[in-house]
Amino acid sequence: MVTPVRALPLAQLRERSSEKWREYPDDVLPLFVAETDFPLAPAVTEALERAVRDGDTGYVASRTPLAAAYAGFAQRRFGWTVDPARIRSTADVSMGIVEILRRVIEPGERVIVNPPIYPPFFDLIEEAGGIVQRVPLRDTGESWELDLEGIERALADGARAVLLCNPHNPTGSVPSAQSLDAVARLAEQHGAAVISDEIHAPLTQPGVPFTPFLASGDAAQRIGYVVTSASKAFNLAGLKCALMISASDETTAVLRSLPIEVEWRTGQFGMLAAVAAFTPESDDWLDGLLVTLDENRRLLGALLATHLPEARYRMPDAGYLAWMDLTGLGWGPNPSKQILRQARVALHFGPAFGAEGAGHVRLNFGTSPEILTEAVERIARARATISAARG
Repeated sequence: MVTPVRALPLAQLRERSSEKWREYPDDVLPLFVAETDFPLAPAVTEALERAVRDGDTGYVASRTPLAAAYAGFAQRRFGWTVDPARIRSTADVSMGIVEILRRVIEPGERVIVNPPIYPPFFDLIEEAGGIVQRVPLRDTGESWELDLEGIERALADGARAVLLCNPHNPTGSVPSAQSLDAVARLAEQHGAAVISDEIHAPLTQPGVPFTPFLASGDAAQRIGYVVTSASKAFNLAGLKCALMISASDETTAVLRSLPIEVEWRTGQFGMLAAVAAFTPESDDWLDGLLVTLDENRRLLGALLATHLPEARYRMPDAGYLAWMDLTGLGWGPNPSKQILRQARVALHFGPAFGAEGAGHVRLNFGTSPEILTEAVERIARARATISAARG
């Protein structure tokens, strides 16, 4: 039987020194940045405690168990066979994206993204010398899908790379294997590369098919890269460890061409924690976390239906981020400002995710039911107060 993972008490969370708990005053409920409120997986805690006790705080080694640990995790969780020899590590997913982009595009070439999209994607492409090419997701009314026709037009017009988010942030949607394979074949046809950010993959809900990009077909293996990490599922972002994965001799040669400094930026604690997260000892904890996130995504839907029926919310299939359309509240293109000011709840700004984010917010439900309930009730009270003031 799976034991749900429960969030820490609010008073204990406020003792944390991370961005989530230091950006705003204590009267604000912080549900903006992608940090969770759960205790660490026991195996991760043990690995870090052992390292501190032993003074194991030096440089990360050139040979570590990280690649083998991830290969085992990918096989167990996704049915994906990964060759550990085709994995390199770095500090975080963003750094991995930039370093690969620098190898697969020339300065001034365009890179496709699918907004609304994780805001740093825009900056990462510019950092790598590229130009953002927007091909928005298609909203079918029931789900979000990759716009394959739009991607094909952009590639035919000269875009040299596609930067995917699989599963997608902020919508929590999970592209089908067929759509990923189609993207790969289009990219190969036009001589482009595909980089797939799969940091939220371990948080795909049971019953929802998740396909790693490199497992979607032969074309993906020839032209694709996966960049991933334990940091979102296991809340390890501050420890700095991510993986860059290839599946062909050509793409592996690209990863091996990266300066050794790219790999040495991997954090020693990050590597140790990731190994512990990816081993079978942490599987039960991750299963329990998924149960809790399932409860919370459903609770959020019920709270919105009761207190904020104007909100449009589609339950995500992966992750702990909710993409909410609050246009019906009449709070302008960036309702998070009004919510912060009037309700003292911090949400991520919708417009930061692209023009498609106007009127939207992103809410992190990786917290306790009590905090989630209080946040929605605060927003509802603010709406009532504002409506009364308007007469």
